[in-house]
Amino acid sequence: MDGMEQVLENNCNFGGVAPLNLPLPYPPIRVREENQFYANLLTLDYCGSVSELTAALQYIHGESCLCCHKCGMAKTITGMAVAEMIHLQMLGEMVLLLGGTIDFSIKTRTGRQMWTPEYTNLANHEEQIIAANLEAEQAAIEQYRQHMSLIEDDYVNALLARIVQDEEYHIMLLQRL
Repeated sequence: MDGMEQVLENNCNFGGVAPLNLPLPYPPIRVREENQFYANLLTLDYCGSVSELTAALQYIHGESCLCCHKCGMAKTITGMAVAEMIHLQMLGEMVLLLGGTIDFSIKTRTGRQMWTPEYTNLANHEEQIIAANLEAEQAAIEQYRQHMSLIEDDYVNALLARIVQDEEYHIMLLQRL
């Protein structure tokens, strides 16, 4: 460092940024009965390579890259990150009700795999950030629909279907950016 003080010229304040989700209620967090298979499936949605944890952190990274130059876009990205964190929290509760555990690992027939930041796309430029997040949202919707086809618990599927609505909303917002 050459001793010159660095000052952020564009103070992009995120206080009060609301989650960007549809203004629809979420179904209650409940299950018909404990089911380890369902709990394991939901750990993929919770902390797998295509998951709410990965999405939230990828959005936060994108916000950090954009906040100095594109404050409005960065605030939109932050709102989507907050929505993903809400999904993460609800899925965690659902996993616990199904008899699973929350330890930031996915459970498969062959064992456990811990979440890793390698799952995130660390794009640095506006177009790449938007493209990476569009791709992630589309993959999440596909994965949720696949899981809904395997789960025969209407309470679990109601939550997943409601989350899909938010992910579709995020796609629309990203396309407008």
